[in-house]
Amino acid sequence: MSHNTFGHLFRVTTWGESHGPAIGCVIDGCPPRIPLDVSDIQPWLDRRRPGQSKFTTQRQEADQVEILSGVFEGQTTGTPISLLIRNTDQRSRDYGDIATRYRPGHADVAYDMKYGIRDYRGGGRSSARETAMRVAAGAVARKVLGQGVRIRGALVQVGPHAVDRARMDWDMVNANPLFCPDASILPVWEDYLADIRKKGSSIGAVIEVVADGVPPGLGAPIYGKLDSDLAMALMSINAVKGVEIGEGFASACLTGEENADPMRMENGALRFASNHAGGVLGGISTGQPVVARFAVKPTSSILTPVPSVTREGENVDVMTKGRHDPCVGIRAVPVGEAMMACVLADHLLRHRGQVGNQEPVIL
Repeated sequence: MSHNTFGHLFRVTTWGESHGPAIGCVIDGCPPRIPLDVSDIQPWLDRRRPGQSKFTTQRQEADQVEILSGVFEGQTTGTPISLLIRNTDQRSRDYGDIATRYRPGHADVAYDMKYGIRDYRGGGRSSARETAMRVAAGAVARKVLGQGVRIRGALVQVGPHAVDRARMDWDMVNANPLFCPDASILPVWEDYLADIRKKGSSIGAVIEVVADGVPPGLGAPIYGKLDSDLAMALMSINAVKGVEIGEGFASACLTGEENADPMRMENGALRFASNHAGGVLGGISTGQPVVARFAVKPTSSILTPVPSVTREGENVDVMTKGRHDPCVGIRAVPVGEAMMACVLADHLLRHRGQVGNQEPVIL
C-alpha cells in the first residue's frame, strides 16, 4: 500500500493498524532546535482519546505517546522524529462475524477489490485509529508554527441540529465532551445522540476549524494553493465526505457584492471588513483567519442489519458488533485541528524556502 505520506517539507508518514501491536508516525523536515517533549504532544492526544464519554466508542486506549528519535536534550535535532503509541485494548473477536462479510458504507469491499486482502479487525489500516498519529504530528506542527498561530476546532452541527452562530463561544468548546461552542444546542445534541446510540445507529456531523495569526503569503498558485492542500488534508480524514473553505458552498447563493471582502487602509495597515474567502485568496493566505469546515458521514458500523454480500458473493444482512462511535464527528475535531496545523507548518517552511524572511508589501 502506497501513499501513507503527506506534506512536502513538513512530511508525515503514518503506519500501523487498529488491532496491531502499535501505531506510529515519522515526521521528516521538522527544523532543529525546537523545544519538544512528550508533554507537548500528550494533551492533544488526550482530547481525541476514545472512551471519554457515552457518546464515543468505549474502547479504552491510554494513547500514551513515545518519542523514539529526532529529539535530544529536549530539542528537535532536524532528523526524523519517530512517534509511537502502543495498542492496549483490542477486541479482535468482535469482528469475527464480518471476516468475510462486507460492511455497507465501510472500506471493506474497496480494500478487497484493490488489494485482494484486508485486515477485518477493526478495519485495519482504514480504521479511524490511524488518526491518533495525525494528532501527534499536529502537536509537533504547532511547535513549528509557534505561539503566534492559534488553531481551534468545534463541532458545529450534529445531524440536522446546527449551532446558533450568534451564541458561539470558543471558551466553551473544551468544557464539554462534544466540543460544542453553543450552550443552547448542547442539551439538544445530548438527547439526540442518546437516542441514536440507544437505537444502535449513527449520525453525521460538521466540524469547523479556524486558524488565527496565520501570516500572509502562505501558499502558491497554481498547484500549491493553501486551500487546495488544506482541502486534501481534511478530505483524507476517515469518513469525511465534504470540505469547504470560508463561505464554501454558501457562496453559490451570494452576489459578487455580498461575497466580496471589502478592504481599507487603517492607520497604515490593511483591514478587511469581512472574511467570506476564509483567509485565502488565489491560494495564498491574506493574514485573515483561515476557516475550513468538513462534513463527516455517519459511522458505518451499526447494529441495524443492512443488505450486503460476502467475499464469496452470497447475499447477506450485516450488523456490526463491537464498540463504535454513534457520531465519529465528535473525535474528528482534534483531528481536523491537527491536519490544519500540519498543512500550515508545511506551507510556512515552503514559504521561507521561496522568499526567506521577505516582509509582505502591505501589512
